Amino acid sequence: MQIRVGFEMVYDCPQPTPMIFNVNVHFTRVSDLVGRDDLVFDPPLRMAAYRDSFGNWCSRIVAPQGRMTITANALVNDSGATDVIVPQAQQVPVPDLPEEALLFLLGSRYCETDRLSETAWILFGQTPTGWARVQAICDFVHRHITFGYEHARMTRTALEAFHDKTGVCRDYAHLAVAFCRCMNIPARYCTGYLGDIGMPPPYGVMDFAAWFEAFLDGRWYTFDARNNTPRIGRVLIARGRDASDVAISNAFGPNTLASFKVWTDEVRAN
Repeated sequence: MQIRVGFEMVYDCPQPTPMIFNVNVHFTRVSDLVGRDDLVFDPPLRMAAYRDSFGNWCSRIVAPQGRMTITANALVNDSGATDVIVPQAQQVPVPDLPEEALLFLLGSRYCETDRLSETAWILFGQTPTGWARVQAICDFVHRHITFGYEHARMTRTALEAFHDKTGVCRDYAHLAVAFCRCMNIPARYCTGYLGDIGMPPPYGVMDFAAWFEAFLDGRWYTFDARNNTPRIGRVLIARGRDASDVAISNAFGPNTLASFKVWTDEVRAN
């Protein structure tokens, strides 16, 4: 199957403003692109690009004074398969973890493992280790948080989501990631496109999505505490410790996001 993904964002800047965007399809899906997913700026401007320490592709610009529009539109080949489920996947003891996974055991800006550790062990200390424990964490977070865009708050941490019991997909992911790390399971935050392919209506407003990956049996597996069911058509954009590492944009000056649209739609054969 093929999926059309893209976005349009409109910014107003009262002065020239340096910005960094992290919105290109992740390098692990580049071979699935039909064509390119170039960023298009209106008005046209100079752009530089680099790969950050997590392997994400980032773009640097200086937004002009006034209104600026950035768009991307790409066609992605996809297997049409749902997220993989491997109930027998086992937890890797900390001494045996590869060095590149150790970072994802540590606390981070939005995942306060030090303040959630006692709670995590009370909640999940008696659950089977491995896949079953990660799934138990997802089940708890899915029930514990009430979803709603009206609850969105960019500064909410995992601990605050635990207490608020409200949030959006990033809050589900942050709390699940923090609990996994507390239980000695490396977990990393993911952002990307996720549409409603294969799901019954009604469909919500489209947005970038957040989920996470847990390290079990020597590889990373996808988990989604927000939806808590295998889904079709995830298109990864970026991975990191938490949302601070994979923000779609960082602006170094005053700005207003005046308009924001995201699309991810199955392209049906004629």
